Amino acid sequence: MPSNPNPAPWWRSAVIYQVYVRSFADGNGDGVGDIAGIRSRLPYLKSLGIDAIWINPWYKSPMADHGYDVADYRAIDPLFGTLADAEALIEEAHRHGIRVIPDIVPNHTSDQHAWFRAALAAGPGSPERARYHFRDGRGPDGSEPPNNWRSVFGGPAWTRLPDGQWYLHLFAPEQPDLNWQHPDVLAEFEDVLRFWFRRGVDGFRIDVAHGLVKDPKLPDLPAHGAPDAPAPGEDTDHPYWNRDEVHAIYQAWRRVADEFPGDRSFVAEAWADTPERLAAYVRPDALHTAFNFDFLMTSWEAADLREVIDRSLSTLGSVGAPATWVLSNHDVVRHPSRFGRTVAKKWVANTPYRPEGPLDLELGVRRARAAALLMLSLPGGAYVYQGEELGLAEVEDLPEDVLQDPIWERSGHTDPGRDGCRVPIPWSGQSTPYGFSPEDATGRPWLPQPAHWKDLSVAAQTGDPASMLELYRCALHLRRDHPALGEGDLTWLDAPAGVLAYHREPGFACIVNLSSEPYELPAHEAVLLASGVVEDGRLAPDQAVWLAM
Repeated sequence: MPSNPNPAPWWRSAVIYQVYVRSFADGNGDGVGDIAGIRSRLPYLKSLGIDAIWINPWYKSPMADHGYDVADYRAIDPLFGTLADAEALIEEAHRHGIRVIPDIVPNHTSDQHAWFRAALAAGPGSPERARYHFRDGRGPDGSEPPNNWRSVFGGPAWTRLPDGQWYLHLFAPEQPDLNWQHPDVLAEFEDVLRFWFRRGVDGFRIDVAHGLVKDPKLPDLPAHGAPDAPAPGEDTDHPYWNRDEVHAIYQAWRRVADEFPGDRSFVAEAWADTPERLAAYVRPDALHTAFNFDFLMTSWEAADLREVIDRSLSTLGSVGAPATWVLSNHDVVRHPSRFGRTVAKKWVANTPYRPEGPLDLELGVRRARAAALLMLSLPGGAYVYQGEELGLAEVEDLPEDVLQDPIWERSGHTDPGRDGCRVPIPWSGQSTPYGFSPEDATGRPWLPQPAHWKDLSVAAQTGDPASMLELYRCALHLRRDHPALGEGDLTWLDAPAGVLAYHREPGFACIVNLSSEPYELPAHEAVLLASGVVEDGRLAPDQAVWLAM
């Protein structure tokens, strides 16, 4: 049978595995994951059945925010390896049939970046300061910040220098925001993209893609509760999130990607108020895909999930873009811990989320198994966060003295931050480091691993048909082989409230029971895969099944 002479670009249906470098695999035994560790686990990733890996920032960095404070975009941090190591990883991954997508961090640099150090040395009013957002303060002596913006990590978004000026940082003070209306900034990042494309990377994940452009007037945000304050989720003219001017930047980036062969692609971390705002990022002349955070933020409710699926497919489809589904990542509470709460909590974009109520982990894992089959059978692509395929939950009891996320300090020790979803993953063995580091390692894992993770390691789950790992492995291989899965359409089937049921051509159906009662499955030829035991043709609550129709 002849192959399709014009196959769809790989990114339209890819399953991409997120590698949080410092927590994936430690090759040199210092307790921190690195490029050597990733290379050692490429056979595992190939056997899992993923198409590409997204690697969190590996650039030279003081690590004030674990690499999201970049000092040199063309160098690898010694903590992770060398540029030669990165080039070898890219080549080796390609030999395994795995594409490589590094992170790029364009909203801000490190305060140790050469540009920012030059800006500090040059002083107020200098051309060097024009690449960032430096302003005089308010008040008679300039001692008040230029406006009332707050850092995402807590506290003011402004820091004052000894010379009296203030600089903007929407995140940590060590992460000064770039001025994307400056031609040097645009030219520099286009050159950085080419630097890595020439080394074989297949695309980029764009950090804070929705935050690059600021209103040049830097106006105050309306006070919470004020008459002109936007309601949560309302589409508004925000002074620094999702400004329309950001799209011209990405149109230029698309042109850079198109200079190179092989369908190089971008995925945007864009926390948008609405699917319509998200779709603006992925028009045909702009970025290729964007994370579907609406799906991630939706609670375990059938009606809500169906609504977000319909809106996503409709809105993204209207601009010719595929949906890209995601359940967890390095910035959010792992989904077994979100789904294991009976309290349904509304989650709004660009706001912190902490689950409420006691955790029923057994319930959370059962729902996570069902959610995996839901996500992996929806039209488009999907992202899997490392450890998700092992059923890892959020580590909610990390001792305070090990917390390292800047959110912990910036919040005055009221928000533990994101370390609970970043604990190094278990590979084998009965005690820490569970194969994360070599047997002769001199350093302990940079965050402590729970004792019960010995039962969740890759080695412990491999070959166990009831395990989360084998569920993911089977689902990913079925997804790759079944002609109905990946990009395409779905048709909803009649089902009672609390049940999601849809058909995909040819001959496939997914049923997810989010109700409290067993659901009798429709007529089918075979059960292809189920998240739990299917007895007497009935699907238990909080379970999902793939059917051959």
